Amino acid sequence: MMFLFKLIKPIVDPLVTAIAWIYYIGGYLVFFWPFHVWVYFFSANREHGFQKVNRRIYQSFFWVLRKITPGLKLNIPGDVMAIRSSVIVCNHLSFLDPILLISLYDKQKTIVKNSFFKLPVFGWLLKNSGYLPSETGGDSFDLMLASLADMPDYLAAGGNLFIFPEGTRSRTGKTGPFNKGAFSIARKCRASIAVLHIRNTGKLFPPDKILFNTCVDTTISIELITLLKPTYDDDDFSLTDLIEGVQKYYRNTV
Repeated sequence: MMFLFKLIKPIVDPLVTAIAWIYYIGGYLVFFWPFHVWVYFFSANREHGFQKVNRRIYQSFFWVLRKITPGLKLNIPGDVMAIRSSVIVCNHLSFLDPILLISLYDKQKTIVKNSFFKLPVFGWLLKNSGYLPSETGGDSFDLMLASLADMPDYLAAGGNLFIFPEGTRSRTGKTGPFNKGAFSIARKCRASIAVLHIRNTGKLFPPDKILFNTCVDTTISIELITLLKPTYDDDDFSLTDLIEGVQKYYRNTV
């Protein structure tokens, strides 16, 4: 089988890449945009409705990706799927990471680069989904303030906020320095922190590469390393110690 994979890989890599991204864009235009429009005009909770549609979009994307990619498997355990009312922090290996996490939860928010909010259609989707801009300058300031003001209630109602505290994709597989934003939000909201570890998304779609890496045995998996419930109101609580503790979990995870 591996010999066959080596023979067909030069053909399959560009073919899978083309099909995946054609479906990513074309699938939305053909199948999913009417659901966003319906939610926009008729849903009692527009933000939650957009998030549910987003989940279905990316569930279907990964279903297609598994079907067309030789050697690809996906392993998402039940304890990861069951996370609720938490700030999720996760390592970052690939552009696939955020859409994989969106595909897991009906109620999910994340932080997105400001430039994406300025794109036609896509920016409209991000704003109506309740996602947060990564910076607070200019027009993004009011959006960030509104999102953070509502965040305690959102988390208490079962929603998850996921953030990649490194702020960029790892090129080595090891976690880099953490920004403190995710942990500051968790403290403000008195929220639990779910620490996740993604494996092999960077093997399938490496940073700085155009083509998917197919025809190799690749199991994309997510592990719940720990679920923290910090005692934020204790006199000895330290945000720095919390961040260093989470970094230690990653260093100890093989």
